[in-house]
Amino acid sequence: MKNDTGSQYHVPVMLNEAIEGLQIIPAGIYVDCTFGGGGHSKAILEQLNGQGRLIAFDQDADAKSNLLTDARVTFIPQNFRHLQRFLRLNKIDKVNGILADLGVSSHHFDEPKRGFSTRFNAPLDMRMDQRQEMKASFILKNYSEEKLHKLFETYGEITNAKTLAKTIIEQRMNISIDTVNKLKNAIQHIVKGNPNKYFAQVFQALRIEVNDELGALNELLQQLPGVLLKDGRISILTFHSVEDRMVKQFIRAGQAEDATDDNMYGNKNEQLFELITRKPLTASREEVEQNPRARSAKLRIAKRK
Repeated sequence: MKNDTGSQYHVPVMLNEAIEGLQIIPAGIYVDCTFGGGGHSKAILEQLNGQGRLIAFDQDADAKSNLLTDARVTFIPQNFRHLQRFLRLNKIDKVNGILADLGVSSHHFDEPKRGFSTRFNAPLDMRMDQRQEMKASFILKNYSEEKLHKLFETYGEITNAKTLAKTIIEQRMNISIDTVNKLKNAIQHIVKGNPNKYFAQVFQALRIEVNDELGALNELLQQLPGVLLKDGRISILTFHSVEDRMVKQFIRAGQAEDATDDNMYGNKNEQLFELITRKPLTASREEVEQNPRARSAKLRIAKRK
């Protein structure tokens, strides 16, 4: 089983807790929705026997460099929002467990050309799937002031989101805001509080919008009841308050926050899961010291009724 580069690509957060939460059955079928550096997948495989199987999803082509040479692994180069479709294409009806580590991998932040990080000047791209067309620069160029305001307020939790949106509208009349430095320079004069934190919140909001992260999560959640066996488990790691609320709401009531009553996957709004973690698990102080990204992580575990 090969996985030499994965640890450099991404450091899994709460690895042991997430895997333990799945209560892995050696001959079971498991899904890693966010393969990344392969850390979670490798840990799952270590507990599977020869009859076990792992289905790994990742929409980012860069993740292919971390592929595990293991006959038990099927890699799907797609967004996890297509979970049920690709399970069926691989003749899988139900699985024993599903793990999802949401958000951005360490690799994305450390790869300058992708435009995810505030540390490097690069084109404002932020696409996890390079096959899609919309980039962060498109949003800054074309979104209305009202739409930008809502985006920064909801996804970035920025206190002066309205001022930020207005500033971008004003600035884009004179310059093309298409690189990291151009964006930072354009809004530098309205930054509130710690500049590094402020810029990180702005970039977070743009990244979530570019990749439709909340839409993808909602679709994933809706599919979980239909693909999990009875007593099958989910381990979901979130790094944003809106994501965590969606996961919590779905586990408790069968409906993600702000979802419509008419569920596209045929689920009734009822509690279909038993909570294993009444409150989300968080990373230990030692882990946060070693990996600051773990600070905002919340892990929720539940079992299919």
